[in-house]
Amino acid sequence: MIGTIRKHSSWLWWIIAGLTIVSFVVFMGSGPARNGNGRVSGSGYGTLYGKEISAAAFAESQRGFYIYYWLRSGDWPGKNASFKREDIERETYIRLMLTQKAKSLGIHVGDDAVKNAALELLRTLGRNGQSVPMDQFLSKVLQPEGLNVVDLQNFLRDDLIIQQLVHTLGLSGSLVTPQEAGQLYDHDNQEVSAQAVFFSLTNYLSQVALSPAAVAQFYTNNMAAYREPDRVQVSYVTFELTNFLAQSKTEWAKTNLEENVEAYYRQNAATEFADAKTPEEAKGKIREELIRRRAFALAGQQAKDLSGALAAQDTVKPGSLAALAKTKGLAVRTTAPFSAQAGPDEITSSGGFTKAAFKLSSEDPLSGPVAGAECVYVLELAAQLPSNIPPLEQIRSRVTVNYQQYQAAVLARNAGTMFATNAAAQLLAGKTFAQVAVAAGHPPVTLSPFSLSSSEVPEAGDRAQIGQLKQVAFATPAGKLSSFVPTADGGFVLFVKSLLPVDPAKKKTDLTDFTSQVRRARQNEAFNLWLQAEAGRELRSTPVYSQLTGAKVPAK
Repeated sequence: MIGTIRKHSSWLWWIIAGLTIVSFVVFMGSGPARNGNGRVSGSGYGTLYGKEISAAAFAESQRGFYIYYWLRSGDWPGKNASFKREDIERETYIRLMLTQKAKSLGIHVGDDAVKNAALELLRTLGRNGQSVPMDQFLSKVLQPEGLNVVDLQNFLRDDLIIQQLVHTLGLSGSLVTPQEAGQLYDHDNQEVSAQAVFFSLTNYLSQVALSPAAVAQFYTNNMAAYREPDRVQVSYVTFELTNFLAQSKTEWAKTNLEENVEAYYRQNAATEFADAKTPEEAKGKIREELIRRRAFALAGQQAKDLSGALAAQDTVKPGSLAALAKTKGLAVRTTAPFSAQAGPDEITSSGGFTKAAFKLSSEDPLSGPVAGAECVYVLELAAQLPSNIPPLEQIRSRVTVNYQQYQAAVLARNAGTMFATNAAAQLLAGKTFAQVAVAAGHPPVTLSPFSLSSSEVPEAGDRAQIGQLKQVAFATPAGKLSSFVPTADGGFVLFVKSLLPVDPAKKKTDLTDFTSQVRRARQNEAFNLWLQAEAGRELRSTPVYSQLTGAKVPAK
């Protein structure tokens, strides 16, 4: 299975290192976001560095941002409810500004670097040391979203260019002395020895008194949390790619398949099939891909014929798709209601399916062919379900569980607060934390030593977030008890036994890599300062400026 990036290679470090590109909301102040429909003169996309932005350049940059976002989050921007169209437009302009600035400074990247970046990307996306095949990445990830290998090449080239730009403009921030690096290492890696008592809501569920009146009041007080988004339900016919492979092979056998394979190999093997070990292996993949593409075209033609026959009917009414499909021996399925954010559970790689479904209406209930990852669909609107808050009786069991968990959390936090108060008093009287906790019926949990750089504390499990533990542990003096800390699970009290000395041998081994990381972070900070100033100046002549500040785009 293709996953998002887990082990980050050197060429990808800037994506992960925290550059203020995604969520870059404050580069010109905290003005309210505005709708970006208003365009400026000329091309309609504004200007950058005194030149008009073409529609083609904007579209290319936006496709690059989509791939960037997928690599970073594992999803596409349109499927994230909190990431709106205005956000996509803003990030597209910032990416476009960065690439144009880099090119104006003479920064360019050769084809070999792009090829190596593609190989590294495929390796990083794979599992167990195995690279993801390029054709699989294209068919499973990019093509369902309307993206192709050229978009990937442009994305990789632009990202390498931006990496060079970061290095060039952030160079002043990368100067860190060995002494400073050593002090920072000690700060980040000194471990704390601590014990904790956790108060989990699950231990208090049985103490919650349930009554219909209390559940109803809880529902009334929290109705907004139960609001369902706009949803649709669609009927659909699927034309599976596998059903057309045999026909595709038969048709290719009547033509010059091998000539096409050779021509495709000469033009595209270096990028699309760079992971192939031999030319024969690459050509085998090309042959399979050509057969697959023709099968896809055959499936698409069948879908087109069906949607065309539907469109030719004098009247279209609910069930038209099912009625016509029955005469052709085609199966019709119906989804459960789904939202634009979640998509249908029944469909994998459902981005295109979901977009097509939400374009349907009572006036225009039928879709044309909709491409999926391994099939083509034809859709018919079955129902539109506007946003609503379900009545209590419809979701009573869900509300009851929520009420019980909420009340159990209250009980857990009350118990934790009382324990912390009593334990602090008994520690002053000379008792040990373990004695106090055991006497109160809450045996302490001894935590593995952890530092500010630790990524987990195994003994805590889901009962406390690592960030909370770090914050409390390093704010509490050694030999002292923290106050009660509320969490989503209930809460905890932490007793800090001691601060442990840094291991000098480990420090000596780690310091070189640690210093490099610090320098990259400083470089990042310096680059972001430049980015804020540059964007505040150059994006004034684009629609995104008004989105972020509420100011009008200056007239030309």
